[in-house]
Amino acid sequence: MEVILLEGKDVLVVEDDPVFRNMIVGFLESQGCLVQEADNGLEGLRALREHIPDLLLCDLAMPVMTGMEFVEEVAIQYPMIPVIVISGTGEMADVALALRLGVKDFLIKPLDNILMLKSSMLSVLRTQNSAMHDRQDFSNRWFATTEESEPVEEELAWHLKELQNNPKAARDLLVGLMPDTQSSYGHWQLNYCVLQSADILPVLLDYTWLFDGQLAFYLIDTSSGGDNATATALLIRAFFNEYLRNQGNSLESLSHLVAQLEQGMKHSGYASPVKGLFGLFDLSERCLHVLPAGINAQLRTSEDNYDVSSGYWLGQQANHNTLSKLAISPSGGRLSLSQRGHASFSVNFKHLNL
Repeated sequence: MEVILLEGKDVLVVEDDPVFRNMIVGFLESQGCLVQEADNGLEGLRALREHIPDLLLCDLAMPVMTGMEFVEEVAIQYPMIPVIVISGTGEMADVALALRLGVKDFLIKPLDNILMLKSSMLSVLRTQNSAMHDRQDFSNRWFATTEESEPVEEELAWHLKELQNNPKAARDLLVGLMPDTQSSYGHWQLNYCVLQSADILPVLLDYTWLFDGQLAFYLIDTSSGGDNATATALLIRAFFNEYLRNQGNSLESLSHLVAQLEQGMKHSGYASPVKGLFGLFDLSERCLHVLPAGINAQLRTSEDNYDVSSGYWLGQQANHNTLSKLAISPSGGRLSLSQRGHASFSVNFKHLNL
């Protein structure tokens, strides 16, 4: 494994609090970093025009230009620069928005252990050096299946506690991490429609277009997961992305994916069983492979209708459930969840030329 060091790395610190900025700068310089400073977002953008750093650290609450505005500008003008936010706000809506803008990690002030920052920076730099980093995000660092360092475990424990104590924040975070409602690959388009109660944890969807003309996706009913629902959902998200990367962005077996995921849930120490459903849409064969994990569903096409029985929940041997191979009509089909008292959710597969 390649060893990543902070020594010699160019870092831009954008922070309006001089005391905190001096502390961060002093620590970075002690690690051998080459540090630039800016005390607001506008100055930060000016610094970026002069020099592109290896890594950018910034606050969210800043004068002249808010940190969120700054992050959005960086995402547009300098998408190649990895960004870590260090903010005094613990609002999960802010966390979710920043992550949707491409922020690689989100740390909360005060940093009780400065090594949290070092661990975060090393992880982000390691990810940047990987040839397959597009699907990496904060959840892969917090919820990785490999052994993590103690500072990361401290940060994870803090976030899990915050999410358990604030259901609204947990819901805001999960909803904020939902993917685009519409996406296309070749002549096929995926879109999903959702109507959910604002008082209950949501049904979540995540999907990835694979290299071999397939679409991998899953749905999780987080309201079924109890106190650990949010942590479980984030673990599933991280494992799903990590599994596909390790498989070379391809997926041969939904059953194997679910079996490995259930093993990871078991060893995590905090994940709880949840209702879900996993799917693989093969564009060339025009068929949908569906593995239920506690959720009933129906596939409707112009030619036929199919029912999918719920089976075991995810975390309760869902890999033993029946895997269905369902034909999609030339025009497409709609996969809808049933028996959802608080949510209406459907995933649509549409052929764009018909």
